[in-house]
Amino acid sequence: MKDGKSTKVNSQLQHQNGHLPPFKLAKLFDPETSWDKDQLGDVLHWMRQSVALVCGLLWGSIPLVGGIWFILHLGLDSYGQMEFLVISTTMVYGYYAMILKVDEEEFGGHGVLLQEGLFASITLFLLMWTLIYSLGHF
Repeated sequence: MKDGKSTKVNSQLQHQNGHLPPFKLAKLFDPETSWDKDQLGDVLHWMRQSVALVCGLLWGSIPLVGGIWFILHLGLDSYGQMEFLVISTTMVYGYYAMILKVDEEEFGGHGVLLQEGLFASITLFLLMWTLIYSLGHF
């Protein structure tokens, strides 16, 4: 009982001093962990940014440009944005639905969770893709 009180007091002191307890990496893959809306939103946002960075680097270094990609993508797009959206959305959905097994209705539904970090990641993807392509192929 005394140990539980000291833990609570230490936690309160850390919050008062502006220091938060360390975020445990194991929490990211534990379906038993409870998440609040802000925490899950942050994790999904940064997950999507990571995917955008990797895909932008990959697309720019290959390079994926030109009419052949337009034909291969069946006219959906000519620059690879659709593939990025499919990859990042699939990863985000798979993470919260299959790994964390959260009830999406508690967080506002699939639409809210799938849009978390979407526009920032598209911007990062296009920026990295253009930058890497321009630096490497011109």
